[in-house]
Amino acid sequence: MAYTKGNMFKSVDWFTIALYLALVIFGWFSICGASYDYGDIDFFSFDTRSGKQIVWMSCSLGLGFILLMLDDKLYDIFAYLLYGVMILILFVTPFIADNTKGSYSWLKLGSISIQPAEFAKFATALALAKFMSKYNYSMQKVKDIGITLALFLVPMVLIVMQRETGSALVYLAFFLMLYREGMPGVFLFAGICAVIFFVVGIRFGDELMPDRITSIGHFSVLAMITALTPILIYVYSFSKQELARNLFFFGIGLTLLALLFSLYVIPFNIAYFQLPLIFSLAIYLLFISLRDRLWSLALICVFAIGSVAFLYSADYVFDKMLETHQQVRIKVVLGMEDDPAGSGYNVNQSKIAIGSGGLTGKGFLKGTQTKLKYVPEQDTDFIFCTVGEEEGFIGSAAVLLLFTILILRLIHLAERQHTTFGRVYGYAVVSIISFHLFINIGMVLGLTPVIGIPLPFFSYGGSSLWGFTLLLFIFLRIDAGRSDH
Repeated sequence: MAYTKGNMFKSVDWFTIALYLALVIFGWFSICGASYDYGDIDFFSFDTRSGKQIVWMSCSLGLGFILLMLDDKLYDIFAYLLYGVMILILFVTPFIADNTKGSYSWLKLGSISIQPAEFAKFATALALAKFMSKYNYSMQKVKDIGITLALFLVPMVLIVMQRETGSALVYLAFFLMLYREGMPGVFLFAGICAVIFFVVGIRFGDELMPDRITSIGHFSVLAMITALTPILIYVYSFSKQELARNLFFFGIGLTLLALLFSLYVIPFNIAYFQLPLIFSLAIYLLFISLRDRLWSLALICVFAIGSVAFLYSADYVFDKMLETHQQVRIKVVLGMEDDPAGSGYNVNQSKIAIGSGGLTGKGFLKGTQTKLKYVPEQDTDFIFCTVGEEEGFIGSAAVLLLFTILILRLIHLAERQHTTFGRVYGYAVVSIISFHLFINIGMVLGLTPVIGIPLPFFSYGGSSLWGFTLLLFIFLRIDAGRSDH
């Protein structure tokens, strides 16, 4: 069927566009409130943040219109080319970018600055959709899984080189899309375990057990690995459930005996007993898997060894690779430090601003915390605190409701795609927006570490708004052309 612009305008999802416009407009009013100075009411002046945001908004609307006018097949055809160009730009950025608040991620183009990491998201999503829609692609093939992971881990590493850890972590959101596309649940389980091991290992790593020698964090994580290994055998290898029970009681029993020996006989570092125990279990599993050709046992062996390696590498990364302010932020969130005047200042002031808004808020331009500039980055990463102070609980809930409706709508659009390319790209968009939303709101409320990522469609700045506009409107164009496929 010949596809015309008229057909496109009939097929495009105007409901999603309406949600986009509502969020962008609501965001502009929030930027007005966050950047407003007493006596200054010229919100449309290009010398003000609100005036500049109007330029970004206008350009975004024009960009969205252009994206809708293009043939949706172009996004499939040029996916790898766009990805390659963005990888090249990400690679050269730290060498030519100026130092901006400790990062080298902003490129100056005349009087404006852009952040390539924001634009790399849509290119990475397109490349993933292109690769995963190829003939004979399978999540069960090691080669396909390896290339899929590399497609978003490479830009992630390049962004870390720019000292933009927060922007790099956003790329982990693609795991949500992979899970929808059939990634084995064990990968999601491994991810959850990694988070738990990291939190427990770091939070209690320096605290000692009653024997005054063994780290509580290391003991706890190694004990969990000892217990989880036979549990995984029980779940994924039905023919070895008796073996799983024996290994569970054997591993936990020896660990408890070592604990009692250290507490009441001769104190020693119990981790030095747990490590050989786990490695012995892993070697035994590897032997059984080779003898009986049960490759699931080999993977469980990899999980056990990998978990131990992750525990000690996480300590190294935390102590040696993270910047001091990043370490402090994580420690504050985990309750290891109380730094209300330092790294905890942003979050404390944000909580005060949101709490002072009450049920209905103080009213537009009447917030005191934001007007007196108590909240740093209040029109970018901490824009939501302006919503909480001026619009109160009702306004905050309304914003979250809009985001929830948008995400649910995008899931609906992704599910109705007729091609794997469209579905994968749709879920990539859902994953990125959801990650940004949950982490940004979480850090404003003090529930997650402050990693400096913007609230979609709300935060001040052209790079963020253009990046999300690209993500969303490319998907809307693909959805509008689904009937052709």
